[in-house]
Amino acid sequence: MRDTLTVRPAGPGDASDLCALLNAVDVIEIGRPETDLGTALADLNHPGVDLATDSWLALRGGRPVAYALVWNDSGPGRIDGDHYVLPGEPRAARTLLELMETRARQMAAGAADPRLRLQLGAASTLDPALLVGRGYRVVRRHQVMTRRLTAADTAPPTAPPGLTLRDCGADEADRRRAHALVEETFADHFGHVPRAYGPWLDHLDARALDWSLVWIASLPGEGDAAVLLTRDDRTRMGWVSHIGVREGLRGRGVGGFLLRHGFAAYATRGRRTVGLGVDTANETGALGLYVAHGMRPHYAVDTWELPLHSQG
Repeated sequence: MRDTLTVRPAGPGDASDLCALLNAVDVIEIGRPETDLGTALADLNHPGVDLATDSWLALRGGRPVAYALVWNDSGPGRIDGDHYVLPGEPRAARTLLELMETRARQMAAGAADPRLRLQLGAASTLDPALLVGRGYRVVRRHQVMTRRLTAADTAPPTAPPGLTLRDCGADEADRRRAHALVEETFADHFGHVPRAYGPWLDHLDARALDWSLVWIASLPGEGDAAVLLTRDDRTRMGWVSHIGVREGLRGRGVGGFLLRHGFAAYATRGRRTVGLGVDTANETGALGLYVAHGMRPHYAVDTWELPLHSQG
């Protein structure tokens, strides 16, 4: 007889088991493990999440086979969630979806257009037919792209005429300016959620952020023109979180320079790979920019959305 399935909230002591579960899913979906313990710990310390009500761990024979989490820091009516499940566990997959949806409806109560969004690998272990049958649909695809770094990448790139670059390692005012530039340059991007400085820091998990790896670019007569926000807290690669150029200043080579600057910074730090995520429907031409600079597709992530209409 197969072991009984049990479900309980996740807790801080589950970090190692969660890391192992997420890596098992990684291997199936993208061919290699890419989740480190810090990622699992960040999940279990997510700002605004009450693990007792907002997380679920499904176990069979004491072994985790599925995990889910929901949170609502993206504005009224929008609930975000994560769902991971091993193959061959349809009951666990369905049970956790039901629990997520019930909790999401509670969290979004009273909102005009409530919805739940899940970010799932395009080759997800969660059966797409199950999602479609429950009313979910794909509303966007993002591509994770990577590039191998070599010794040649340590050479500093040539900047556009007059461009100056400063990092945000020492000055709180520059950190606030980086936030303002991210808010301005990403305002029209799919899924962007406007956040004040404090909530933005929480969303970034800024405790793990090295501010010397965040830069602001300025142009003569234009002032601060762009921001490059990167982070070096992933085991497998350096990560470019944001490259944002102010709308009227695009097309001057600033974005490409910042990307090459990021390559040089991480190659100098001894990183062998750098990665980023890009909306494949981005109208700024970001996907083409990254391809032109040697970045290649690693895996795709789909955004699934469920309208949270009340159930009778």
